[in-house]
Amino acid sequence: MKKNHVVTIMTGLFLSLNFTAIAQIPLPPQVPIWDGNKVELTLHKVATDVYAIQPTSVESETTKGIPQATSGGFIVGDKGVMLIECFLNKRLFEQEMKLIRSVTSKPILYAVNTSDHGDHCFTDYLLPANTLIIQNEFAKQNLAKNFEGIKQFMIMLFGKGRGIEEATYRPADITVAKNNKFTVDLGGGKTVELINTGSAQSPADLFVWMPTEKVFWAGNPFIAESPTIPWLFDGYFLEPAANLKKMYDMLPDDAIIIPGHGRITNKAGIKYTLDYVQSLRQQVQAAVQKGLTLEQTKQTVTMKEYDKGYELFNWLHYNFNLPNAYKDISNNKQ
Repeated sequence: MKKNHVVTIMTGLFLSLNFTAIAQIPLPPQVPIWDGNKVELTLHKVATDVYAIQPTSVESETTKGIPQATSGGFIVGDKGVMLIECFLNKRLFEQEMKLIRSVTSKPILYAVNTSDHGDHCFTDYLLPANTLIIQNEFAKQNLAKNFEGIKQFMIMLFGKGRGIEEATYRPADITVAKNNKFTVDLGGGKTVELINTGSAQSPADLFVWMPTEKVFWAGNPFIAESPTIPWLFDGYFLEPAANLKKMYDMLPDDAIIIPGHGRITNKAGIKYTLDYVQSLRQQVQAAVQKGLTLEQTKQTVTMKEYDKGYELFNWLHYNFNLPNAYKDISNNKQ
């Protein structure tokens, strides 16, 4: 398959997943990207009654450029618990539950999925029946239409026999529409804002923000600090570029940031993502203005200043990030 066809496939990937398209997606240099049968989770207290749940490897491996499994967490209020992310497989879900129960016996009132990617929502079906699942509006629609296709995509990237096959669809109970937010009062001063700003990585993004505690679950849009670059492989660029800046500007300098796949950081720590995207936009715009083809742009916009050891840099930059930027900028050329 020619590389300049990749962007066309990825544009519709999560809108109309099909097995033919999945088979044509270029594979990363290593599959699984991380192994859901081996990941061990640990607890980090980030504020009073506010916790991050993360792989034990994030502290030692994030800055080495080694891709990390999903991070989530939970908030304990007087009324009960809000869980952020339901991980890839039953093994990881059971670790989540054990970590929660090491802190509180209160019921899990809400579970938030920050994406429709399976590592953020595939164990929703294991939640208690009375737990209310919250998603971005698009995420619910897309999972309802394309759950089996998304499963096959996740198996392709994260391997067979990792418990992905057992996932079954459970619909969200509450959805947040684009350009809206939904506020949850857990009691005891624990108020949580769930923000749908539109595509910041994909149309399914949902940010979790606690204004009082200044804790922010960044999900896939801010995937990790340097040397990690964003995963803009859902076919979009200009809207994510604008929304990444919008969310970054919203955050105070002393915010506590829990990235989607990296160690806990701060606002300065996620600026690398913003800088990469803004630089990519500027360089691709210049290439388009010169009339360069996509292949010529790939040869010119190598972004070596951001190639600092992330293991997936070439896979993401040349197959997805740059082609999607080229597509959007070319289509919106004045």
